Amino acid sequence: MAKSAKRRGSGATPPDVLPEPPLHRVLDFEGRRVGPMPDLDRSTLLAMYEAMLLIRLLDERMMILQRQGRVGFYGACTGQEATPVAVAAALRPSDWLFPALREGAAMLYRGYDLTRYVSQVFGNAGDSTRGRQMPSHQSDRSVNQVSWGSCIGTQLPQAVGAAWAAKIQGRDAVTVGFMGDGATSEGDFHNALNFAGVYKVPCLLICQNNHWSISMPTAAQTRARSIAEKALAYGVAFARVDGNDVLAVFAAVQEAAARARRGEGPAFIEALTYRIGAHSSSDDPRVYRSEDEVEVWKQRDPLERYRRFLVAEGRWTESQEEEARARLGERIATAIAAAEAQPPPPAESLFEDVLAAIPRHLADQKAEWFGT
Repeated sequence: MAKSAKRRGSGATPPDVLPEPPLHRVLDFEGRRVGPMPDLDRSTLLAMYEAMLLIRLLDERMMILQRQGRVGFYGACTGQEATPVAVAAALRPSDWLFPALREGAAMLYRGYDLTRYVSQVFGNAGDSTRGRQMPSHQSDRSVNQVSWGSCIGTQLPQAVGAAWAAKIQGRDAVTVGFMGDGATSEGDFHNALNFAGVYKVPCLLICQNNHWSISMPTAAQTRARSIAEKALAYGVAFARVDGNDVLAVFAAVQEAAARARRGEGPAFIEALTYRIGAHSSSDDPRVYRSEDEVEVWKQRDPLERYRRFLVAEGRWTESQEEEARARLGERIATAIAAAEAQPPPPAESLFEDVLAAIPRHLADQKAEWFGT
């Protein structure tokens, strides 16, 4: 984890004089070890792989449902499975997550019910948010994952504020604020980093730099050579990791969380990754990026890369792969069938879950609506 450094001299320092932050990696593109292994037991190694495989298979199936008109919208995380799974594995279940669009896999790793997860996409009675959020905006207090507002970057000051509250209350908790590269162009990003640095809150701000903010490439968003080095201006520790290497992300998050719990302040982690598919089911990426670029990143697939590592280490076999795909496929089919059979949210829920006690004007509206 790099730290900010003071520079002497009265003249301006050209940006190309400063060294580029190193990119931390445990596995190369072929899944071979090239860096130190984090301390992980066999069950966690395999649990991370199965969680990545689950979200990959689920995303494929849900995109088909969207094309069939059975759900209205979906945001897949294909190619970006490593970071949310690694973060969930490296943290405690009591830590809080403030996601962006592609971190739902963290909930599933924490044991969230798959039927309820899928019900959120349908927006029906099985959805814990009662159909009030856009699809693919899952959240639930039971797994400490907060609802994303879809306004880019707003979750970052919220994550920092929650961390500040934990510090004031003396709770041994860490919060995580996820973002894409596009969020680093928002004022909320800078407000969050500055506040986190000044008050040394136990917060990790994690950027999944997938190189495209919908159709805007990262190079058009900033002159900085890396997003990670933006933390320098705020005195915040930072790391730059291969976001397609689940072990590298795990190690970076584990180290940063340990620092935060010791009272050493926040960290900013840039995870370099790539969105293989469309930004969402409403997007056609062929109009703004080349298929050649996509093919390059397909060769760096985080799932295949990690599978090769596990096979080489003797921890995974082809028969296990076949069994897992069949088992997870059946689990997904069962969850979709159960979710699709749910009715719409009850009309009464329009007046619930917002205020502890219904005020008079809402009570009057409820009475008029239901004729009571």
